[in-house]
Amino acid sequence: MNQSVAKENKYDLICVGGGIMSATLALMLKLVDPKLKIIIFEKLSSVAKESSGAWNNAGTGHSALCELNYTPERPDGSIDISKAIKIFSQFETSKQFWAYLVDQKLIKDPERFIHSVPHHSWVTGKENINFLRKRFKALTQTSMFEKMQYTEEHSKLKQWFPLIARGKEDIEMAATRMEIGTEVNFEDLTKHYFKILEDQFDVPVLRDTDVLDVDPDQSLEWTVEAQDLDTGKVTYYDAQHVFIGAGGGALPLLQKVEIEEKDGYGGFPVDGQWLVCNNRDVIAKHMGKVYSKAGPDAPPMSTPHLDTRFINGKKELLFGPFAGFTTKFLKEGSVMDLPLSINKDNIPSMWGVFWHNLPLTKYLMQQVTMDHSDRMDDLRKFIKDAKAQDWDLKVAGKRVQIIKKDKEEGGVLEFGTDVVHSKDGSITALLGASPGASVAVSIMLEVIQTAFPEMVKTANWQQKLSKMIPFWNRKIQENESEFKKVQANSSEKLGLKVLH
Repeated sequence: MNQSVAKENKYDLICVGGGIMSATLALMLKLVDPKLKIIIFEKLSSVAKESSGAWNNAGTGHSALCELNYTPERPDGSIDISKAIKIFSQFETSKQFWAYLVDQKLIKDPERFIHSVPHHSWVTGKENINFLRKRFKALTQTSMFEKMQYTEEHSKLKQWFPLIARGKEDIEMAATRMEIGTEVNFEDLTKHYFKILEDQFDVPVLRDTDVLDVDPDQSLEWTVEAQDLDTGKVTYYDAQHVFIGAGGGALPLLQKVEIEEKDGYGGFPVDGQWLVCNNRDVIAKHMGKVYSKAGPDAPPMSTPHLDTRFINGKKELLFGPFAGFTTKFLKEGSVMDLPLSINKDNIPSMWGVFWHNLPLTKYLMQQVTMDHSDRMDDLRKFIKDAKAQDWDLKVAGKRVQIIKKDKEEGGVLEFGTDVVHSKDGSITALLGASPGASVAVSIMLEVIQTAFPEMVKTANWQQKLSKMIPFWNRKIQENESEFKKVQANSSEKLGLKVLH
């Protein structure tokens, strides 16, 4: 691509994708340096329609309060809580940033996107109870999780989640509860971000615009080729930095970029599906997010949970997720997304993942062949007397799991997020899924430090980042007393429950 670019189409940063990631990055940078010239492209007619959509995720403020897969058991039987500590810390930076936006009057009604909803882990059977008890003891040794409650008493379980505990008096059960858990509507938050960017900072957000290619130009910048889908007109833009945060659309575009760091990356797309309750009486009887353990051959993304949601001002109840195989990388993508993503650079990775993940293939085949009756059987492990007519199936968003090179296995499947970037950090791309949106602020801090390393070192940027996110570059464990004050302040600003 060797095109002349008009002066007005030269930018400091181009963001590809109209979801929570691009919106977070652009807003953080504009707050730090309002003079930065930023433009955002979104292929669809409106923002936040794919992975950030309210019905396309569980809305869990992922902070390791209830997700059992974040605390694996080591071979010696001890519990590894390192990932839980990391994710807890990352979500707290999100809360700090949101509280700052409230403080600056940029967000006036946080209750539109965030609510206090207790987070629970719930298990049955002696082996799982033993695991949960050890997990509880390991986590509560840290100040982050010291307020966690644990019980094996049916009377207490009935108080915490009566729908689940009802009719299970003869079953051995245990659960933990964290009152500071949250439920987040990332669609509403993302749309609010874009409104701030457009109204307060004059950031252009070009909807119905497809980014066709990203190429280096001769002046150490990047040229982006974008097409207006309404008119068909192609326009070229230059930028010193490019961020590809297009969810499932990130990998196909990244593969066109001329950087060696992309080699070996592939994607494994999975459909997400939920059972959604249509009976308001049932919905009213449950308040919480209750996570259990995935089956022996099931991947971490399949951890079953019963979730209270708040969508469009209404309380909802979802159970899932159920998986379906797909070759699309986006809900409004193409069936050719997966086939076209396979190339000579990632074939070893793709084959390695397939060969070493046969149980995952078996799991997906079982999921694809499920009918409503099968899904209701899974739900009845949670709600014993659940009625089929009270629940409908809703297809959620696509999740493209990361496939990357591995010396021993050829390729590995990762259940998380990766920031792929050029050596100089001038182009960055975000791949992967959960915990995703919940830790967007932390991930975008990583992108900022990668793309603008010299600016982050300046006193001006450090001061502004610290004002926005007090713990952006500090560890909670080393500043516990101050963190508790910051945490309480963030919760109060956001209208969340504060534990003293």
